[in-house]
Amino acid sequence: MKDRKNLSENGLPTEQTAETENVLATEQTAETENVLATEQTAETIDDLHGENLTERVKVLSPGMTVLKRFFRSKLSVIGLVTLIFLFLFSFAGPLFSPWRADGGTTKDYAAENIKSSYDHVSIAYTVDGEEYTALAVSVSTPSYNILGDINGDHWMGTDASGYDVFTRLMYGGRVSLTIGFVVVILETVLGVLLGGLAGYFGKWVDQLIMRIVDVLSCIPSLPIMLILSALFDSWGLGDSIAKLYYMMVVLTFMGWTGVARLVRGQILSLREQEFMLAAKCAGLSTSRKIFKHLLPNIIPQLIVSMTLGLGSIILTEATLGYLGIGAPLDTATWGNMINLASNETYRQYYANLWLGSGICITLAILAFNFVGDGLRDAFDPKMKR
Repeated sequence: MKDRKNLSENGLPTEQTAETENVLATEQTAETENVLATEQTAETIDDLHGENLTERVKVLSPGMTVLKRFFRSKLSVIGLVTLIFLFLFSFAGPLFSPWRADGGTTKDYAAENIKSSYDHVSIAYTVDGEEYTALAVSVSTPSYNILGDINGDHWMGTDASGYDVFTRLMYGGRVSLTIGFVVVILETVLGVLLGGLAGYFGKWVDQLIMRIVDVLSCIPSLPIMLILSALFDSWGLGDSIAKLYYMMVVLTFMGWTGVARLVRGQILSLREQEFMLAAKCAGLSTSRKIFKHLLPNIIPQLIVSMTLGLGSIILTEATLGYLGIGAPLDTATWGNMINLASNETYRQYYANLWLGSGICITLAILAFNFVGDGLRDAFDPKMKR
């Protein structure tokens, strides 16, 4: 009949087919919009957490992962920048100083910078039964600039020997930083070796090493340094650079015990873990198990210990220099320079002679602590961010 509806090729009415296609297209559009909205929401959530999908997919090497975590901390970056500045100031700065010499500084003999010094002595005398007092004034002109003022030639003035204080501050940083690094490295090597042996083998090895650690820990360091300094002076080493090397050996001998305790405790905990059991079942040698599996797992703790130790050694050197029992007094170190603050005249009227070294010591200790905390967090595999 003519009023019958037209059929489509698949047997469905044309109107129903169009309506079905419209419904499907609407559903597909809505589903696509929902998927896009879900993806955008996920990306937004990831961005809020400081990550995105590309970072999750990107594969980073262990070294790049550590660096990425380290530079996320602002304090760590500040500490690193401060350390770089101090090293450039101490090791590269003297190369640009006009007052540098071979391993030291030169005196300022410029006549226009030399100041005459005045001294007076009271003289009492009697004339016709009356007592009078007079002042005998003497004028002396040194051959070099003593305790010179701060000016364009000397940014921090000159000391009592006519040396440029700013240049000596640079050379002092060389000695103080070198002492800190050498002593800390030697302490760490000795502490890792003995602490690792005690923690891994245990039994009589552990007992022997730990009793040595206990004995050394009970010895007060400062009185020992005072006694040794007096012995070095009696042996004629008071003004010799060899005294500095002996002091470094003594600091190393008395400072490795803390590292040994740390390493022993970590290894006692790690040797009972499953990966050490697997290494034992695989038949690995003792040296490979220690250096390949145990020591890498205590690197974060060692780094923190070394950085804190660096600040402590620099502070110890400054303390010994302040007490006059450290490096020879004519050697430019931050400790020897801050020793001038013990003189009342220098402390009140010549702060430029010792204030700079105090600031450098403070910056170095803070910078090492900031960098150590940043490296500890960066090396820690438990840190997610």
